[in-house]
Amino acid sequence: MSKSASNALVLIILLVTFPLWIGLAGGLFGLAIGLFGAVIGIIAGFFGILGGILGAMLGAIAEVFNWIFGGVFSWSGHYFPHVYFPRPFTVLLIVLAIVWLTRSRKKEVKK
Repeated sequence: MSKSASNALVLIILLVTFPLWIGLAGGLFGLAIGLFGAVIGIIAGFFGILGGILGAMLGAIAEVFNWIFGGVFSWSGHYFPHVYFPRPFTVLLIVLAIVWLTRSRKKEVKK
């Protein structure tokens, strides 16, 4: 086989298989970009989980404080038909006031 015939054969093989090479190159590029996007997605998912857990913990702590102190500052426990349940801190203050008043009345004045 002559030099020009082998060059022509290589050129024909390259022309025939060119779409295959372009497809393989595009597929490998897409695979690399997809893996990069998956890593970014996993990292973003981790931060989303972390934010959700922190938000749930802080929300639970805030709800405990709202449950304890909410009756002092507002009537936030609205239930149908407009029944208001005082919060535990308000009940504690009412009980302490009643105990204080009953003890102060029982004391006798010493002369």
